Amino acid sequence: MNAEKKQVLVTGGAGFIGSNFVRYLLEKYPTYGVVVLDKLTYAGNLENLADVREKYEPQERYRFVHGDIADAEVVAEAMQDCQFVLNFAAESHVDRSIEEPGQFIQTDVYGTYILLEQARKLKEAGEQGEGSPFERFVQISTDEVYGHVATGSSKEGDPLETRSPYSASKAGGELMAHAYYVTYGLPVIITRGSNNYGPYQYPEKLIPLHITNALEDEPLPVYGDGQQVRDWMHVLDHCSGIDTVMHQGQLGEIYNVGGGGDEYVNLEIVHTILKLAGKPESLIKYVVDRPGHDRRYSLSTEKLQALGWQPQYNLKDGLKQTVEWYTNNREWWEPLKSGEFKEYYRRQYIDRK
Repeated sequence: MNAEKKQVLVTGGAGFIGSNFVRYLLEKYPTYGVVVLDKLTYAGNLENLADVREKYEPQERYRFVHGDIADAEVVAEAMQDCQFVLNFAAESHVDRSIEEPGQFIQTDVYGTYILLEQARKLKEAGEQGEGSPFERFVQISTDEVYGHVATGSSKEGDPLETRSPYSASKAGGELMAHAYYVTYGLPVIITRGSNNYGPYQYPEKLIPLHITNALEDEPLPVYGDGQQVRDWMHVLDHCSGIDTVMHQGQLGEIYNVGGGGDEYVNLEIVHTILKLAGKPESLIKYVVDRPGHDRRYSLSTEKLQALGWQPQYNLKDGLKQTVEWYTNNREWWEPLKSGEFKEYYRRQYIDRK
């Protein structure tokens, strides 16, 4: 591999954000190759990468490895010859973390450790002239590690106030990554993203769940009073933010990647979806709030913007495009809303007490 070519490992690359990033990276950097490592749990879907496989596999720029980031042998095989590692792999839904926190610790903390340890070996091998220099390990985290933000916006140096097993497990992965930077000199950078939306998002999250339910004339479940506030970001803005950090960020630093203050109350999102889908507000169904539900998140992105990044989507236009995508791609999401999803949906919204 010559100097201008790079090999990138994207863990969790068959998931929502990961698959969008894989596509983004291959389109933007013609000399990059990508290895995707994914366990293909319920939220990992090879159909998310069907066009990537068709276009880039024949060029030998794309390779898929089926496996768990907590499996050291699989990780070693997938990471060989890579100069970059971007860890998107995670158990990522708060509701599921409340039900089964152990799975989140296993993937988000222990799995991150396994990746860091293999990256450390690659770095040391490169320093000894036994391979290409290892350049960067980017740990993808979440704004939820800050916890509830009553006023203002969270900055990278603010204390972590995790309030769910999910956010605690993500904070644990972050802390391990930072420890490898300090202890072993591993070139680590951490990003914390706000709530994402866009194509290929598994229909358990608020926006795709409500879009697909509306399209099926099913009730749209709203937790509590629906007044929770989130800082929404289109997935492609997230991808460009991670790309900026990957190539320009300072090692050992943390960067917030957010929607640039695109804050909306959840109930407002629901009303907008119904309007865009041409459905009645009578579909709204209020359900008992989940335990420890954070009221508001908000990110300051000044640090990332200083590197030249700016979000390109506003929620009004991005949400319209997203509703159109789900309307035109029913063959992608309809099969997902059966089996395991139906049982999960029943527990969360129908049997909820």
